[in-house]
Amino acid sequence: MTVSGHQYSLNSQGVEVALQGALPEPILEHFVVISGRRWPPKQVLALVTGLDRADFTTHHARRVLTRLGFPAGRAAARRRRHVAAAETVAPPPSAASGAGKRVVPLAEALRPFTGLWVAVRGDEVLVAASSPKEVVGWLAQHRQRAQSMFRVVDTEQAITSAAPQ
Repeated sequence: MTVSGHQYSLNSQGVEVALQGALPEPILEHFVVISGRRWPPKQVLALVTGLDRADFTTHHARRVLTRLGFPAGRAAARRRRHVAAAETVAPPPSAASGAGKRVVPLAEALRPFTGLWVAVRGDEVLVAASSPKEVVGWLAQHRQRAQSMFRVVDTEQAITSAAPQ
């Protein structure tokens, strides 16, 4: 693909690898769904290519990423009026960009975040990271407030062992 006059050989696995260890920034309007998380398209393309975000538009980044097979969508109008959350719980790819959106139960939607610490507001996962310090740092950096923060347990055994007997 050509981005800002530079040739790149991109594939979906390479994009996923490039995002490991990074946290999504707040979604202002457009997003792409990668590994169950919503990401701003410009952030993704900048991380993958090393280009400055000023070198391409959101629409170009979105087009490149959808050609690689990542579903794309827009934040709800109510969220665009207010600063949006870093990531909302991503619906299945078939519902991410069109009509017939399906509501995903929060417990099921948390599955991609197994083993991670999450900050949640309503039915939105604001951020997911490997430590509570990273979550709190992200919330402070992006001036976001969460209703709760917790670790999504790794196994069924961890769930049942935490329950009162």
